Amino acid sequence: MLLNGLSRLEYRGYDSAGIALHESDGIRRVRAVGPLANLRSALGRDLSPASSGLGHTRWATHGGVTEANAHPLGGCVDGELTLVLNGIVENHGPLRAELAADGHRFRSETDAEVVAHLVERCYSGGLAAAVREASGVLEGHYAFVVMHRDHPAQLVATRHACPLVVGLGEDEVFVASNPAAFAGETRLVQFPEDGDIVTLTLGRAEAVGPDGAPAERERVLLDWDEESAGKGEHDTFMLKEIHEQPESFAATVRGAAAELDSAGLDGIGLADVRRVMILSAGTSYHAGLVVRHALEEWAGLEVTVDIASEWLYRRGRIDPETLVIGISQSGETRDTLSALQLARDAGARVVAVTNTADSQITREADAVLLTRAGLEVSVAASKTFTAQLALLFLLAIRFAEARGAIEPARAAELRAEIEALPAKIRHFLAHDHPIDEIAARHFDRPFFLFLGRHAGLPVALEGALKLKEVAYAPSDAYAAGEMKHGPIALLDEGTPVVVVATDSHVYGK
Repeated sequence: MLLNGLSRLEYRGYDSAGIALHESDGIRRVRAVGPLANLRSALGRDLSPASSGLGHTRWATHGGVTEANAHPLGGCVDGELTLVLNGIVENHGPLRAELAADGHRFRSETDAEVVAHLVERCYSGGLAAAVREASGVLEGHYAFVVMHRDHPAQLVATRHACPLVVGLGEDEVFVASNPAAFAGETRLVQFPEDGDIVTLTLGRAEAVGPDGAPAERERVLLDWDEESAGKGEHDTFMLKEIHEQPESFAATVRGAAAELDSAGLDGIGLADVRRVMILSAGTSYHAGLVVRHALEEWAGLEVTVDIASEWLYRRGRIDPETLVIGISQSGETRDTLSALQLARDAGARVVAVTNTADSQITREADAVLLTRAGLEVSVAASKTFTAQLALLFLLAIRFAEARGAIEPARAAELRAEIEALPAKIRHFLAHDHPIDEIAARHFDRPFFLFLGRHAGLPVALEGALKLKEVAYAPSDAYAAGEMKHGPIALLDEGTPVVVVATDSHVYGK
């Protein structure tokens, strides 16, 4: 089961993996550098029954790619305590020095081992109490899960500014950074909040807040089924999700009607908004760049789009006439959440756009707009990107109507165009294109340049991002008019240049 969960996430390209099993005679840990196949080989076939276990895949953010640094890591006594950690502990250096002065011996360079030693030092018989005490001195963004030799059917988890989800099954319980890891096992989940200490036993998950008081978290039934959790007839999750775009786009358009008329959005007072600030990251940032053109041209609004992690240091103008739109597929993107919290504190009204109901971002917003893309397993977003565009275009039309900036006939025309897009996407995907031929001709080129104008520029940015994420190919994207101001120096007669040239008012250029 653990290997299957890790397999669902392997497409992300991690450099090492590990498993810890609580067997009858203690905790067995197996780690391997490289792909998951190496871990399978290291495990072998002679496995004892286990009551609980941990599995983790890792990028080497602390310490090199070595077996010693591969997760999961042990605590101070072999086989006594082990944990897995997602995120970065920023004060691991001084904590390591403090623990070493107390006699703790470290076998790796990872921040995860520092946390393991810290929990071990705090442990005096109660694992949840030890995790709570240890997490109180950690700085950074992290989520971790601990298993102890003396508690064979128990895991303890906590989070701060990193995603964590609990899955509730029949006489079994799961915890992961992403529900895709236990897809097919259960759809009933809980989302712990920052600072929660969650104790997981057979079929039960009990949480206490940072103050130690019991914390009841809502049970949510995720909107996906067994079929959506698999690859179906496709070779990869990304291909599957590319072909799901007609359905996810159409479902988002259908669902948007009620949300755009919701009390939350009405309470914001769209007609009174004078400027819009869009804060997001990665693919969601590119979606914001696209919709900026629609908000400016259709609604006559002043619009800025910022990378959330950069805006945190800059902080543009915020006042009650500013509407902040935060876009996050997962609803747990830490930089975006932090930016929205700051914006609300400064008096802005906030709208959240997410694919995950009941995620953290929904608790930071005055109104929530949901994309209906379903489970997206691939880290390289496809259907959630186009679903975001569908929702944001409809929001732009609603803005234009509220401000009296658009004629009813034009608004109806735009909505009809949006509603027609699923059929056009389906038509495109059903026909042959020279994609394989182009890939075969250019796959080994050392550099790719993407160019675009107007709304084509963020699509070019997204294309360059996809090539980096999926093919590990060096690529860059520029506004086409900027190509001659520097990037041309990187080009030769063999450099592939991808140009987004739609039939629009910039096509002549």
